[in-house]
Amino acid sequence: MTQHPRRRFLKGAIVTALGAATAALIYNNRPFLLNPCLDPAMEMEESAFLQKVWQGIDPAQVWDCHVHLAGVGDSAHGIYISHKLQSLWHPILYGQRLFYINAGCVSNQPGTIDENYVHRLVALTRNMPAGCKLMLFAFDWFHDDNGRPLPEFSTFYVPDAYARQLALDYPDVFEWVASVHPYAPDAIERLERAAAEGARAIKWLPAAQNIDPASPRCDAFYAALARLDLPLITHGGEEKAVQSVSLIPLGNPLRLRRALDAGVRVVVAHCASSGTDEDFDKPGTKKRSFDLFARLMEKEEWKENLFGDISAIVLRNRKPEIIKTLLEREDWHGRLLNGSDYPLPGILPLISPSYLARHGLLPKEAVADLKALRQKNAIYFDLALKRSLTWQGKTFPPQVFETRAFFGRGGE
Repeated sequence: MTQHPRRRFLKGAIVTALGAATAALIYNNRPFLLNPCLDPAMEMEESAFLQKVWQGIDPAQVWDCHVHLAGVGDSAHGIYISHKLQSLWHPILYGQRLFYINAGCVSNQPGTIDENYVHRLVALTRNMPAGCKLMLFAFDWFHDDNGRPLPEFSTFYVPDAYARQLALDYPDVFEWVASVHPYAPDAIERLERAAAEGARAIKWLPAAQNIDPASPRCDAFYAALARLDLPLITHGGEEKAVQSVSLIPLGNPLRLRRALDAGVRVVVAHCASSGTDEDFDKPGTKKRSFDLFARLMEKEEWKENLFGDISAIVLRNRKPEIIKTLLEREDWHGRLLNGSDYPLPGILPLISPSYLARHGLLPKEAVADLKALRQKNAIYFDLALKRSLTWQGKTFPPQVFETRAFFGRGGE
């Protein structure tokens, strides 16, 4: 049925008004919503709390294993973002993009965003103890079941070549992570090239890329990953940051059994700390995604190749009980890897040190210092926050943050 012109006009006016209201809400509610993005080189007042963050940690072994390489495509580097993120007709996604730009501490001026995002990352890293590095994620297209890339269904795209070039341009601060869709006809060739060119891992976000980790179509890819000893970092649990077009919950941790059986080193991003998924072992029932991740962690046969990254576990939409469990499970600590999920730590409403302190997970005296640090350096803030988490005397040990040994190859 053709929509009446007046109704179309009213719908358009409402959507446009929502988009304008979203933008106004974001940019007119400082400092609660917006990060002021202070100079990361600014000196902070003497802080006994921050001095403790690095005790026992070798900064040269600290590789943040979950950093998004982002932009809007206003450079010649091949970045793509969906028109929905740039249109007032999609006010939620439009507002989301503005938050990401602010979290990355770049202006909204066209022609500068891609480059300034990288410049900020370099500045943040160089204002941490020397030796710290960030692992930058490339991000492949959504592919259909026949392996054809479909930009029209992709939220964003970051080429492998761009991530690799930045690691070459800034070898003191960046490593790179490739993203290769396993259904692509040239997937094995691309995977082998990425490994030869120094990629430290492969990144998947199944729900946004249409990847079923439990599909036999991944078998050849898994065999190559195991042969190359290249880790797979893949999202676990519900996906909230990137729009999903899949009708199947592809982030279910139990779908990773096929990769584990193939001998792949699998890193479950966020330890599957958000959402619920079907329990394949009890058809028709659902469990917290985290509980399914925990079930996999208990399997003796996978203790050498199943890991979890602790990015995003401190977001407000995660349950404090999950953080407490991760702190309590000291037998897991050797299999946990720190990542920031940058730029998310720079979005002020997403993480509340005060909230964590109220739940007994942070010393109250650390809250003010953490808030001040976030305004200068969101990556440093994320590491300091997790390093300071405590529950019944348990903390994350230095090895959780010293991830270089896991991602380095040949003794690097």
